[in-house]
Amino acid sequence: MTKSRISAAAVLLALVSMTATEAALPQNVKGEAVTSLAPLVEDVSPAVVNIRVIQTVRRRGSRGGDQEITSAGSGVIVDAERGYILTNHHVVGDADTIQISLIDGTLLDAQLVGSDPATDIAVIKVDADGLTEMPIGDSTAARVGDFVIAIGNPFGLGHTVTSGIISALGRTGFSRDGYEDFIQTDASINLGNSGGALVNMKGELIGINSVLISRSGGNVGIGFAVPTEIAGSIMDQILEFGEVRRGLLGVNIQTIDAAAAVALGNDTTRGALITRIQPESAAEDAGLRVGDIIIEINNKKVDGAARLRNRIGLLRSGDTIHIKYVRDDRTLSTTAELGSVASRFLSGKEIHLGLSGSVFSIGSSTDNDGIVIDEVQEDSPAARRGLRAGDLITHVNRVRVRSLDDLRQTASLNSILFLSIRRGNWALIIQIR
Repeated sequence: MTKSRISAAAVLLALVSMTATEAALPQNVKGEAVTSLAPLVEDVSPAVVNIRVIQTVRRRGSRGGDQEITSAGSGVIVDAERGYILTNHHVVGDADTIQISLIDGTLLDAQLVGSDPATDIAVIKVDADGLTEMPIGDSTAARVGDFVIAIGNPFGLGHTVTSGIISALGRTGFSRDGYEDFIQTDASINLGNSGGALVNMKGELIGINSVLISRSGGNVGIGFAVPTEIAGSIMDQILEFGEVRRGLLGVNIQTIDAAAAVALGNDTTRGALITRIQPESAAEDAGLRVGDIIIEINNKKVDGAARLRNRIGLLRSGDTIHIKYVRDDRTLSTTAELGSVASRFLSGKEIHLGLSGSVFSIGSSTDNDGIVIDEVQEDSPAARRGLRAGDLITHVNRVRVRSLDDLRQTASLNSILFLSIRRGNWALIIQIR
């Protein structure tokens, strides 16, 4: 190799090495050039807490008795004055006792304010002075490739910090019954990190760490966080109403794809096809019809039924939304004021685990003879027991049911349910264990 070629190779190697080094860390934090994340970590770590949970469960078997199960997780102080802490539902939702520890080792008792299993977000509260809160950032401004750090309590070890980038946005598909729009990151997230902070380079909270994908339970470079756009909305509803008041459009839908579009003679190959509209619903008031294909909600694309369900389910009742849809190959738009899920629908999982994957509603004003099964998800417990969308439940264990309260109360009295169902011209009984 000639001298000039050696020199060129050396320059190229130096450039590659410099690029790799620069890619490993952000150029600056809060406007100052850095070679370490320590200033940022020192600033935000006091807002992250370790959570210890005790749950009392009844032992099965002849010996019986109660057993205490202890688990660990993480949380983020987002309101120091009032002592509010964001964490995961699966960390504290079933807790009998909650205790947190601050970074300086201070132990505090905490109370559950409210929890939402559908988004895996919970709010707990402590009474203490001198707390440090983390500012909530705008997760909608996050981009793939942004540097982030994750702080939590992996394996009960205490405060641990890992770094990485945002690997993807808008991840879904982890839960049949949940509402998802996860931030994916390669920052190491392990068991115990749940409820901890995903932080941008401004020292702002942009996500609550929630899910990891690993057969061993350890980090494999794929972790997920609930964006603060969702976590903040859920927290606001819990603090305002004491519960989550999820929005309802009032439609049954299915995904439209290229094959379905050809069958329908339609050019729209992505969207949510309306197959049924609930009477007196937000959709009916907005002028939507069966056969319309919803393609956007609030200027965000809808590529199928799951995406529409998430878009609506992450909004609150009373919100006004902008809908873009296709009807007879014409693109139209309308607005709708969302109704309340709680008032018209009931998840089967809230009644009996054997009914998970189903959704119930009251009959229409002209058919108030029972409870309608509006949705049965494929391969769910409800589907495996033989339930179908459109079934009408008239009796539970021989007791007449005409309202969701009737259904809930009657089912709560029994661990085995016998559902009397009308399916077209057929009458049948299905047992739920």
